[in-house]
Amino acid sequence: MNLLERIAINPKILVEKPTIRGLRISVDQIIKSLAAGLSTKEILEDYPELEENDIKAALLYASKVLEAERVYNINAR
Repeated sequence: MNLLERIAINPKILVEKPTIRGLRISVDQIIKSLAAGLSTKEILEDYPELEENDIKAALLYASKVLEAERVYNINAR
């Protein structure tokens, strides 16, 4: 399975935020948990319905979003 296939966007779940496999666990929840210092093991313990590949998928999704981000300088001098 392609990791990104684990990411779902459904208007009826978390107002179209990207979630893991349609669960009510958003990609940003996982990223914030990792940023706060939680380990993969701790996240999996907190959310037993998750799998390790779900966390990898969240990271890959976030990297793809950032990869496409463009920053423009609007302070012309």
